[in-house]
Amino acid sequence: MSKDLQKYAHIPLKQKSNRVWRTYEGGALIDRWKNHSPETDGQMPEQWIMSTVTARGNGRPENEGLSLIETPEGTFSLKELINANKELYLGEALAKKYGTTGVLIKMLDSMERLTVQVHPDKAYAKTVFNSEFGKTESWYVLNTREINGEKSVVYMGFKKHVTKALWQTHFENQDIEGMLDCLHKIEVQPGDAFMIYGGVPHAIGAGCFLMEVQEPTDYTMRVEKTTPAGLKIGPELIHQGVGEAKMLECFHYDTFTMEEALNEWKIEPEVLEQTEAYTLKTLFNTKHTNCFGLSELLLDGEHTIKGNACFYVAVIYSGAGQMICNGETYSYAQGDEIFISAAISELTFKSDTASKILLCYPPN
Repeated sequence: MSKDLQKYAHIPLKQKSNRVWRTYEGGALIDRWKNHSPETDGQMPEQWIMSTVTARGNGRPENEGLSLIETPEGTFSLKELINANKELYLGEALAKKYGTTGVLIKMLDSMERLTVQVHPDKAYAKTVFNSEFGKTESWYVLNTREINGEKSVVYMGFKKHVTKALWQTHFENQDIEGMLDCLHKIEVQPGDAFMIYGGVPHAIGAGCFLMEVQEPTDYTMRVEKTTPAGLKIGPELIHQGVGEAKMLECFHYDTFTMEEALNEWKIEPEVLEQTEAYTLKTLFNTKHTNCFGLSELLLDGEHTIKGNACFYVAVIYSGAGQMICNGETYSYAQGDEIFISAAISELTFKSDTASKILLCYPPN
């Protein structure tokens, strides 16, 4: 246990840029959010936030995906800091149950449609990957853009006509249009929120900039062997090494009407508190999942957040101001990602310009 690294649990920690390679292209809206120029689409379309897990993929850097924190004593991974004193950084309950953050947060910007895919639920993840975590995830749409004149959409859930045999046939024939026709196609706008539970087939369409809060794994089963842009996908990214037959077992073959799909997975934000200075909304909470939580703070003044014995992460989507913590003042600005450890019992956000702050929480 390092006493030197424990002291950083008492201050807000900002992470360095943490872009990650993926099989699809995008990222220009992440550049815009970060005030980086030029705004460029490429193979680094995701920003991983306060991550203690590595990205999967052959030929990639060994620690790709791990978040780095710059301190006066040098740069440390968030994982290193947490390991210095897990209870101090994470909170006692989380440290004892998982020994890690239990959550992964991403900003994701798609210039092209992502491949049709599915993530494991906890039972599949435990049996097949010997993992405590599956990959239930959530999407909060922050911005959209038209690509080649097409509006932003997402695909999710099997339509009523789908059977496992039909899905397997489409996969074996690599009938992409057939697979897409099996899924509900939903036009999205900023402010839309969706839960994507393990086992639910889905794909994010082109032109979506969203925050994804999820269980902390990179297990993704894909049924397309070539991306829409023509990139060939290797077997390890199709079935994660378990084989195609076992990959197809990851899907839940429940079927839905469009109305049922929206009722099942589209989430309506709820206002928790509202004053002249701020509005606090809950997006994802224990009504939807025990895997993570997400709230949104719209701030034009100041608001104090009381600690609840676990860490949280504040992502500054827009605005600027100060954070007052343990008698010290720290700045925040658009594009910042800030880890607030369990050791911090109280933190006040005070805006200089109207701010949208996304507050991400670990498993309940």
